[in-house]
Amino acid sequence: MERLTRRQWAEMVAALGAMAGSGQAQTAGRGPEPPQVVNREMLRQALEAIGLKFTDAQMDMMLPGLNRYLAQYETLRKIDVPLDTPPAIAFSPVLPGHPAPRGASVFRGPRPAPPAYSKPDELAFATALELGALIRARKISSAELTQMYLKRLKTYSPKLLCVITLTEELALAQAKAADAELRAGKVRGPLHGVPYGAKDLFDTKGILTTWGAEPFEQRVPDRDATVVERLRHAGAVLVAKLSMGALAQGGLWFNGMTKTPWNYEQTSSGSSAGSGSATAAGLVGFSIGTETLGSIVSPSTRCGVAGVRPTFGRVSRHGAMALSWTMDKIGPICRSVADCAEVLRAMAGPDGKDLTVTDAPLNWDVARPVSGMKVGYLANEFERSGKQKPAYDVALEALKKVGVKLQPVTLPEFPVNAMRIVLEAEAAAAFDDITRNGEVDKLRGQAPSDWPNTFRTSRLIPAVEYIRAQRARTIYMGKLGEFMSQWDVLVTPTQSATLTATNLTGHPQVVVPCGFADGLPVGLLFTGRLFEEGAPMRLAYAYEQATDWHKKRPALET
Repeated sequence: MERLTRRQWAEMVAALGAMAGSGQAQTAGRGPEPPQVVNREMLRQALEAIGLKFTDAQMDMMLPGLNRYLAQYETLRKIDVPLDTPPAIAFSPVLPGHPAPRGASVFRGPRPAPPAYSKPDELAFATALELGALIRARKISSAELTQMYLKRLKTYSPKLLCVITLTEELALAQAKAADAELRAGKVRGPLHGVPYGAKDLFDTKGILTTWGAEPFEQRVPDRDATVVERLRHAGAVLVAKLSMGALAQGGLWFNGMTKTPWNYEQTSSGSSAGSGSATAAGLVGFSIGTETLGSIVSPSTRCGVAGVRPTFGRVSRHGAMALSWTMDKIGPICRSVADCAEVLRAMAGPDGKDLTVTDAPLNWDVARPVSGMKVGYLANEFERSGKQKPAYDVALEALKKVGVKLQPVTLPEFPVNAMRIVLEAEAAAAFDDITRNGEVDKLRGQAPSDWPNTFRTSRLIPAVEYIRAQRARTIYMGKLGEFMSQWDVLVTPTQSATLTATNLTGHPQVVVPCGFADGLPVGLLFTGRLFEEGAPMRLAYAYEQATDWHKKRPALET
């Protein structure tokens, strides 16, 4: 039997996605047949690789069409498609008959008093809202806070490997401008003058934005991402571009592995690795990250901070690296749930550039009684949580003490993991050029689970299967939407089936610390209905206020 060479496989893969229509006879005016690169044995082996079998006659009929498609693929590959070009399709979590909420937002957050301090370094772990209150009360300047955080970043980031680029010049200029505005009586909001860090996949005009990956180490964009613009408009001060796992996976980037400040031998997880690490270590007032399949929830858990992954379509992704156009989401990582709510408010809403964004109200009310909420919990997941179970047992009791009636529930059955090919196919398409030209080989991570192997492997996902997965996704969106209609909030461990499920359906999740296991933080996860982040944030905030896990601080090493 003839065996395929590596090049033959590469030429075959792209043809598989279009086989459904490839048996048609050549029509008049189509032009001469291209060279017959694909033969029957090559086709047979390729079909076996994706679990299909056709007769010899059927395969012979397919061959002319497959070879025509190969020629078309070569033409497509020669077209210069910029990295920030989305496909001409868009995903929405909203299903027919279940429109997104409308109307004005109701936003009532806490108003913390300015904390007492004797020197700026004592404020390193204050919440963003506390820092903003101090600045507005003229008890400290934005410049002083900015200088304090810049010093801490320089001191601790070399050990944590949580910073890719320190934006010192920009930060000092923004802090000076914030102080001048506040002296003149112009208050932009609760975040005015507060220093923050951004995951290094958000474009910053004239400043390196590397995506944590060797092929893009020298990449300097000529624009700001929408979320960077909006935080600037809110008066926040950008002090650092924070590390991320290369091309948004894990914690490994071109200078090494980002660490959690709770254990310098352990990764902070990722891919919003630096955002979680720097926030937990008191190196920034707050941070922003992204999630496609756990990249906010996981590092927030590992670093012991609060994180919100909002509904798909809540925040514009314009100017952010694309990994999966139908799954990427932007959210805050902070030292309190209330901070997350305020940062989300600053970033949310349409910008006319990311057309997947929905104009829905963002409701957040800290006075809402949690006793009236319908709250389900996945009892079986808590029972199977291993070494983390003691922490979860205490956490569930704390929820009951704040007045929550927990009802055991079970998720709708569905082969959710089979739909992960959506992410893998879209990621492979996003980085197709560097996969084919070999630049992906420069990444430090080259294990079977790393992107280079995934990108290559995903070339064998046929377009038909990708679209079938998207159709199955629609079915599951309906099932989970119906399930969530019965509950205001669903409570689970962070190692939960809901993580994959809700990243596919677009439902929001909130994570807060709830204890420790083996010296590392444990996280509690709250899931809400589409565009109703206020409910899980409210319950998470109630839990946070009833416990003190969010006040625990790591012992940092220099």
